[in-house]
Amino acid sequence: MSYKLFIPGPIAVSDKTLRAMARPMIGHRSGDFISLYRSLQPGLQSLFGTRNGVFLSTSSAWGVMEGALRNVVRRKVLCCMNGAFSDKWLDVARRCGLEAHGLQAEWGQPVDPAALRAELAKGGYDAVTIIHNETSCGCMSDLPALAAVLREFPDVISIVDTVSSLSALPIEQDALGLDIVLAGSQKALALPPGMAVFSVSARALARAATAPARGYYFDLVEFQKNHEGGMTPSTPVIPLIYALQSKLEDIAAEGIEARFARHARLNRLVREWGFARGFKLFPQEGFGSVSLNCFANTRGIDLLALNTKLKARGFLIDGGYGKLKGKTFRISNMGDETEATMHELLAALDASLKEIGA
Repeated sequence: MSYKLFIPGPIAVSDKTLRAMARPMIGHRSGDFISLYRSLQPGLQSLFGTRNGVFLSTSSAWGVMEGALRNVVRRKVLCCMNGAFSDKWLDVARRCGLEAHGLQAEWGQPVDPAALRAELAKGGYDAVTIIHNETSCGCMSDLPALAAVLREFPDVISIVDTVSSLSALPIEQDALGLDIVLAGSQKALALPPGMAVFSVSARALARAATAPARGYYFDLVEFQKNHEGGMTPSTPVIPLIYALQSKLEDIAAEGIEARFARHARLNRLVREWGFARGFKLFPQEGFGSVSLNCFANTRGIDLLALNTKLKARGFLIDGGYGKLKGKTFRISNMGDETEATMHELLAALDASLKEIGA
C-alpha cells in the first residue's frame, strides 16, 4: 500500500526529483562531476546566505554534526538543549570523549539568548551547538538573537543544525556570523535521505586545521581542499546530487522568497485547522516551527487509531516523538506541498477523526 508522508522527515519526494536520480552514473573524479558539483554552488550559497563553499557529505546530518565537534572542540562544548535531538547532541559530544555541558530548556521552550550569554560568560567554551528548528517538539529558536549573543564571544565556534529549516525560511550564515551551518537532504529540501549539505566559515576551517585527531571522513580541511577542485573527499552519492540539482532548479523557478512565503502560508493553514478543532500548539507561543506544527493532544485522541485510518486513506502524520509519543502529533508542511495537497491531508484527517469517534 502506498501513502504520502506528512511526518517531519523523510517527507514526500516529487516524481521529477525521483526521475533525476535515475540518470546514468558519472565518475566522481571526472570533468562531468566537477561541472555538476560547481553548478550547484550558486543555488546552495543562496539558501545558506553565504559566499563560502557549500560541501556535500554522503551521510546523514548527524555525521556532520559529530564531525564538526571533532574538528573544532578543544576544551569544552556547550550544547543548547530544548528537545530530543538537541539533547542527543550532548550525548554525542561525550561519546566523542569531549568535555560537554548542556544548557537545558524544557522541551518546547526556545533556547534563551540571555541564558546562553550568561553561560558563555563563565568562560572555558570554544564551541556551541544549536538546533534551529527542534522537530521533536516543533519549536523554532530565534536564531538571529542567538547569533547576536555568539558574536560577543569571538573565540566560540558556532555549529548550527538547520536540518528542517533550510529552504523553508531565510538562513543568513554570513550576516549572522555563524561558523558551521548544516542540513540534511530529507527535510525541507524534499530529497530522499542520505546526504548532508553544510558550509564552514574561514575561522572554523582555521580551527580545524589545528585539530590533531579530526579523522578523515569528516575532516573540514579535506572538504575545503576538495571543494576547491570541484569534488568531494570520498565517493559521493551521485543520484542524490542529481536530485539536489533538480531541486535547486525547482527553487529557482519558484523563487526563493515565494518558497519562504509558501511555507509560512501552509504552516498557518495547518495551525488554524488544529485550533479550530480544539488542539493547541505544544511549543511556547511565538516559537512554533514554520516547517511543521506540533500539536498537544489536548483532546486525548487515540493517535495510533487515527494514523491507521489516515494511512488507509493514503496519508501519514507523526504521533509524537520520544517522551511526547501519544501526547503530541506533528504535521509537516515542508518541501513541495501546496494549498491543494494540504487541504487533501486535512480533509482526510477530518474524515479519520470522525471515523474513530473523535
